[in-house]
Formats: sequence, C-alpha cells, structure tokens
Amino acid sequence: MTDGTDLVGRVREAVGRVSDPELRRPLAELDMVRGVDAEGADVRVGIALTIVGCPAADRIEADVRHAAESVAGVGTVTIDVGVMTPAERQALTSRLRPARGMPFGPDSLTRVIAVTSGKGGVGKSTVTANLAVALAQRGLSVGLVDADVHGFSIPPLLGLAKDGEIAQPTRVDQLMLPPVAHGVKAISIGMFLQDDGTGSGARTGAVAWRGPMLHRTVQQFLTDVYFGDLDVLLLDMPPGTGDVAISVGQLLPHADVLVVTTPQAAASDVAVRSGLVARQTGQRVIGVVENMAAMTLPDGTVMDLFGSGGGADVAAALSAEGQDVPVLASIPLSPALRASGDAGDPIVVAHPEDAAAAEIARLAERIASQPRRLAGRRLPVTPR
Repeated sequence: MTDGTDLVGRVREAVGRVSDPELRRPLAELDMVRGVDAEGADVRVGIALTIVGCPAADRIEADVRHAAESVAGVGTVTIDVGVMTPAERQALTSRLRPARGMPFGPDSLTRVIAVTSGKGGVGKSTVTANLAVALAQRGLSVGLVDADVHGFSIPPLLGLAKDGEIAQPTRVDQLMLPPVAHGVKAISIGMFLQDDGTGSGARTGAVAWRGPMLHRTVQQFLTDVYFGDLDVLLLDMPPGTGDVAISVGQLLPHADVLVVTTPQAAASDVAVRSGLVARQTGQRVIGVVENMAAMTLPDGTVMDLFGSGGGADVAAALSAEGQDVPVLASIPLSPALRASGDAGDPIVVAHPEDAAAAEIARLAERIASQPRRLAGRRLPVTPR
C-alpha cells in the first residue's frame, strides 16, 4: 500500500521538474505548482499559469498530467488550472529580470554577435536566421534580435509569419517572452505591428522612427524580453552605419561583429565601413561572410554571377587595421536558399544537403568553436 504523504511528495517532485515551454525553467522554480493532494492512489494537482489565455496552457497541462501519471502507484490524475495573482506575477518577473543593468552587459557570459553589412540586399538577414538555427542545432541556447527596425524580415525567414499571422511574444506584466522557432528565441518589431488584412502576413504602419525611438526599441528588446540563459545572442543589424549601429555600439560595446558582403566591389567596398564603425565603439570584428558566391552548376561548371574576391577584400581591409579578420564562410548562390527563405523553412533544416546549407553549417561550427572573450568580465566566483 502506498503511503499518501510519500505519494504526494513524489508527484510534487515529478510535476515540479516539468519545464515551462516559454520560460524554459522548471515549474517548481517558477512557483507555478499550487499544490498536490492525494485520496488513496488518486491525485489532484493544482498549477498556476502566468496569464489568462497563456498560449502554452495546453502543453503545460499535458506535460504535468504525464509527469504525475508516470509516478509509480498513481491512479487517476486531476489537474486544476488557475492563474497567478498580480502579486505572484510581479514576484515572478522580479526574479526573472536581472538585478541591475543590461542582461547582456559586459559581465554576461552570453556571446553577443552583431551581424552587419554595408548595404542592403546582400542576404544578411537570411544568413543571420540560418546561422541562428544552425547554432541551435549544435545544442546551443540561441536568441535572435531583429534590430533592423525599418526593414525587419526575421519572422518570415524563421517561419514565424505564416497564413497571414505573425507569432507574437507573450506578455507577463512588463516582461515579454519571445516566440521560439527551430530552437531560436526571436523578437522583432514586426511582431507588434498590425496585419494589413491581405492574408500575406505583411504588416501595416511603416516604422518611420529616428534616433531616440530606434535606440529605445533596441534597448527594450535587450532588457524587456526574457531570453533566459543564452549561449549566443545574434543581432540582425540594419545595413550601413546609422543610428541602430551606434546604439548597439553604446549598449553592447563588448559584442563581436560578423560582416556580410557579396563578392562584387559595390557591396564589399561599403561593407568595410560597417566593420570600421563597430571597431570604433570597441566591438571586435570576428570575421567576414561572403554571400552569393560562385555556384557549381549540375554540369560541373562554375558561375560567379556577382564576381569574386569581395569577401577576401573586406577581410584584408579590416585586417590592415591591426587585427587578423578571416573569411569565415563563402556561401554559394543557391536557389534553394532563396526558396527556403520565402517559405519560412531555414535551408539548414529543409535542405541540409544543399551547398549553401553546408557552408552555413560550417560557419556555425567555426563560431561555436571560438572561445568567448572573458577579459574584463566579472566571473561568478567569490575568492576565499
């Protein structure tokens, strides 16, 4: 015969280990387990969701039920679902927010990488989205901020904008929980604009903001969005060296920078400038990605539609400033890469055998294998 107290304790422990799919933390740690009672072998579990209409409610209830039913000796399981009180939500958000300062500031162990370009149209966002997914495929915890406020495109590239709907973050008081796609937590201004009603997923309300508003938006994405513990945070930067580049340089001066260019001189010449501006704010350029490079046709011939050598030229120009900047990847022109982006299925998932996908996977491996810069950072170690 099973002791009731022992059964309650084992069920509480099992249920407490269930992870909230948005916060990515155990329910016990989030104080979401209201109580566990037993009458014989039958148990009743009370849980508290963060908000009314929580999008993860069904999954949480199912996971809690499965966890309780998996405990030896349990009979019928009843789940009582409630909602946190305002005071409980406030306590939760206070625990989740950093005690002070920027969550990804100089003391954070999260590696921050800003992906930049000199001009638009070089495939920077496509590279960023696929790189984020490729890093997540390697078991890293990855966040992605769409900092290209005027030309946001990350949601559709990750499949977060389909059937005329863009996934939206969940709000818990003043904290936002970002949608997750392919293991990547992503936030974009496009998630906050209204649908244009055409069914295409396009957003109305053109973002015609200048410096202060752009700065505030980037700052809020970094402080008011709960990403949890990340290994890597990618920022899809707007092209050029404007207000957002300056703001990111001020907010994240320790960030690494990845410069994306295409092979022709019209793109590579201006790509150098984005690296130089980043370096002026203290950021480190870790490498160059050449996109739309030569592709090999089925008959074996090579077609360099946009010329060649642009990536190497950018790397050489930035290396001349006193730092060795390598070409980390040369991604061939690929119809599948374009089609996958339009469909919202990252090519590293949809067509990993494609030459472009393979090169992006190698880029992710090179970045993942690079050590983090710990110089000047306070580590969570107290000397005796």
